[in-house]
Amino acid sequence: MHPLIHKYKLDSIFLPLLAILVTCIFWYAIAGKSVVTEKVDDFGDKIKITKREGLSADLPTPVETWTASKPYIVEPFAKRGELDQGILRFTWMSLVLVAQGYLIALVIGTPIGFFLGLSKQFTKAFDPIIQVLRPVSPLAWLPLGMILFSGVKIMDGDGRTTFGASDAAALFTIAICAMWPTVMNTAVGVRAVPVDYLNVAKVLKLSKWKTLWKVLVPATLPYMFTGFRLSLGIAWLVIVAVEMLTGRPGVGGFLWQQYNANSYAHIILCILTIGVIGYVLDRLMSVVESRFKTA
Repeated sequence: MHPLIHKYKLDSIFLPLLAILVTCIFWYAIAGKSVVTEKVDDFGDKIKITKREGLSADLPTPVETWTASKPYIVEPFAKRGELDQGILRFTWMSLVLVAQGYLIALVIGTPIGFFLGLSKQFTKAFDPIIQVLRPVSPLAWLPLGMILFSGVKIMDGDGRTTFGASDAAALFTIAICAMWPTVMNTAVGVRAVPVDYLNVAKVLKLSKWKTLWKVLVPATLPYMFTGFRLSLGIAWLVIVAVEMLTGRPGVGGFLWQQYNANSYAHIILCILTIGVIGYVLDRLMSVVESRFKTA
């Protein structure tokens, strides 16, 4: 094996492991530890008092976190109750909702991006509105979604609600928060298409539809995928807030439940799960993006 390849592979494995080890040591250093002290009560009897001490007394250590979270990890798809399930089962519920909202964001955001890139009049009319709406937090969009879709209620044959106002509001919030990177990057990509490409399309007398699919879309695709990638990351971020506010079962809902139960180890489990899944989604989008760029 070439020395450079060997060094690269060694660094790509060893350095992240070293960073994780340093992080765990720092985590252990600031976490609380149980300290047992003996005291004599009013009757002269010795009693043991256990209390936690440390820079952050309530923060569990890595070992305590693993011990408390082990049932959710070793049985990742178990279902013991509506809000007591394996961590991967919760993750799957969140991913399904994210996928639905994300697809809505792409379907709406991509055409808007093309209109912004192609029409100066459209840009002048709608760009101020987009710039005002783009920074709005999901915590603000969700209540509006609940109002807009308050009448939505789809029931099954047994009379149980399968899709209600909270579900519609959740999709609305994910979609409207996640679509802005797609809108902006698509618009930038359309504006960056070389004029020569459009001139060739005119010489060949291509229709507007063929110009769109044969010239604009292929030339804009790298910008679009950058937007798609950013939109997916935002969709995964928004799902946590949505589930926490609506009480839906999922990673966010589980996190909020454990916060109310003062189960700090499970909160850390949720944070790590959210981070790992977010990283995996980003890597997958990166692979798809590179495939399209080299195709």
